Amino acid sequence: MFETTVAGSLPKPSWLAEPNKLWPQWRLQGAELDAAKADATLLAIKEQEDAGIDIVSDGEQSRQHFVHGFLEFVDGIDFAHKVEMGIRADRYKAMVPQVVGDLKLKGRVHGNEAKLARAHTKKKLKFTMPGPMTIVDTIADRHYGDKVKMAMAFASLLNQEARALEADGVDTIQFDEPAFNVYMNDVKEWGIEALHRAIDGLKCTTAVHICYGYGIKANNDWKTTLGGEWRQYEETFPALAKSKIKQVSLEAQNARVPIHLIKLLDGKDILIGAIDVASDEIETPEKVAAVIGEATKYAAKEKIFGCTNCGMAPMRRDIAYAKLAALAKGAELARKKFG
Repeated sequence: MFETTVAGSLPKPSWLAEPNKLWPQWRLQGAELDAAKADATLLAIKEQEDAGIDIVSDGEQSRQHFVHGFLEFVDGIDFAHKVEMGIRADRYKAMVPQVVGDLKLKGRVHGNEAKLARAHTKKKLKFTMPGPMTIVDTIADRHYGDKVKMAMAFASLLNQEARALEADGVDTIQFDEPAFNVYMNDVKEWGIEALHRAIDGLKCTTAVHICYGYGIKANNDWKTTLGGEWRQYEETFPALAKSKIKQVSLEAQNARVPIHLIKLLDGKDILIGAIDVASDEIETPEKVAAVIGEATKYAAKEKIFGCTNCGMAPMRRDIAYAKLAALAKGAELARKKFG
């Protein structure tokens, strides 16, 4: 009961990449960079285990960015001629690559780190990839001329890699869809259908992560415009409840999300965000347990997992891992109080 996990990324060591940045530059190149990525992956697993996390991940140590870390392995994308584009309904601007031809995987995307992680932990292993809608919202299209058609093409590639990850021994495959909190009508019209294509044929646990973004200024500024209650989940959770996805990861700690909205996810596992990634304040176990306890009012206890609100890539490493330790201790306290 109340197993713990992370939403996705963890901070990279300063010897691998620039610290405290969402888009860090690598410190090394070539074979040295590959070796450093492997070392950082093992370190991330060890630190999660030491913190007491039950379902560990690779921490996305081999990826510069959670979306572009996948796109780099796709043919039909021009990285040499990036263009500026508004992301998440123009919440912020970014330089993004362009789709210029039919999309095809160059080979395995996360095979090396998945096999490495699986060989070095006995815990359940989770792997994250960007969801189709969020990819489409983070890349420019000069080929398909139709965002739904392009999303379905990406979903097919995600499914190809997801099936390979399952064969590598990955227990949970999660698709990150922050765009689900921005384009709610699209979620119902084609976003969930794209997710279904991405998980087609998988027997492992499948999850979707929907949050209000990393703790960066653009996201924090956006949150101030959302009013006293953040009710985006209310529009998409009923459709997700009917979907084939097994788990939904969502934001709760220090968020203005009415937690009773998780009732709309009846039957799904709830990965409740009990750690705030937009604050350096380290939660107490009591504060973590309180969020988990509140969730038990609206979802079955055996369906609730403790998680982080979002990825932790831009955070200081010492703060991030102190927060993970608090998450584990908070879940342990919740088991005593609510189990």
